[in-house]
Amino acid sequence: MGFEIGKEKKRVVVIGGGIAGSLICYTLQFHADVVLIDPKEYFEIPWASLRAMVEPSFAKRSVINHSEYLTNARVITSTAINITDGEVLTEDGQQISYDYLVVSTGHKDSFPKTRAERLRQYQQESERIESAHSILIVGGGPTGVELASEIAVDFPGKKVKLVHRGSRLLEFVGHKASKKALDWLTKMGVEVILDQSVDLSSAEDGIYQTSRGETIAADCHFVCIGSPIGSSWLKETFLKDNLDSQGKLVVDENLRVKGHNNIFVIGDITNIPEMKQGYLAQQHALVAAKNLKLLMDGGKESKMATYKPGVAMAIISLGRREAVAQFPCFTMIGCLPGSIKSKDLFVGKTRKQLGLKPGPA
Repeated sequence: MGFEIGKEKKRVVVIGGGIAGSLICYTLQFHADVVLIDPKEYFEIPWASLRAMVEPSFAKRSVINHSEYLTNARVITSTAINITDGEVLTEDGQQISYDYLVVSTGHKDSFPKTRAERLRQYQQESERIESAHSILIVGGGPTGVELASEIAVDFPGKKVKLVHRGSRLLEFVGHKASKKALDWLTKMGVEVILDQSVDLSSAEDGIYQTSRGETIAADCHFVCIGSPIGSSWLKETFLKDNLDSQGKLVVDENLRVKGHNNIFVIGDITNIPEMKQGYLAQQHALVAAKNLKLLMDGGKESKMATYKPGVAMAIISLGRREAVAQFPCFTMIGCLPGSIKSKDLFVGKTRKQLGLKPGPA
């Protein structure tokens, strides 16, 4: 009785297990020999992190071990430090060969290695907030605004100050959305200080100095300033000439590195001219996965899917019920945009995309 020997699967190595990397690994795990290289043992839904700081149990759904959704892939818990034409070298000395490579290292952040450590970190941050009478938030981008909103809604008696070096909050969206967010925070009792920075290195006994010499007293502080693109390590690899002046990898319309037909790039590390948003990183992952499936099945490159930059759209949560939203033609604030995002912060939807139940893990 004869049998057919199956075709050996191509190996796809994915560097970075964030919002884009996790989704492409999940999508390809039964179509290829998938290897994920990530310094953490888990994937975290990034837009849920501020809710987890005031409600640490929320993180039980938003912090997910890679092994939970990657049932047919290999996870290497280490940091990639070099890429050659065919191999990835990790910090712990492993050399992993690849047929196709996906770079999705997003931003350079520092997180605990294990899920248990990350959950403990949220518990500790929640206790800091609960025990504090006054709280200083440094940074008025989406992270700072959402954290100030979460605290203002859940702990209305606390004195919250938000200091931002820019002339307006949420500078990545339009002026109308910025103004609406500022008015909402002010109405909720948050004191917003613009055009100033805070010298954290000179802080002593809960006293902070601003760049204009103002004094702020706070029991604790949280730094909500954007982290740099996670590409500095690529400057020492054979992809160094594919980085633009901002440290982003230059990609073609198929999300491949120009000049390297077997290397794809997805997420915030791309040079695609669009607002850097999680849902767009997910779209990158789906387009790249589709193209990888086509190539691995022997399809023609001319049939590959193309990616078109996303429209300028964003929803910033303002606590549990409200949000400010910028859509292509209008801006709005209140419970209507809040009903889209703020209650569950897309956690259930994101878990379902990874084949998991939307409820607690």
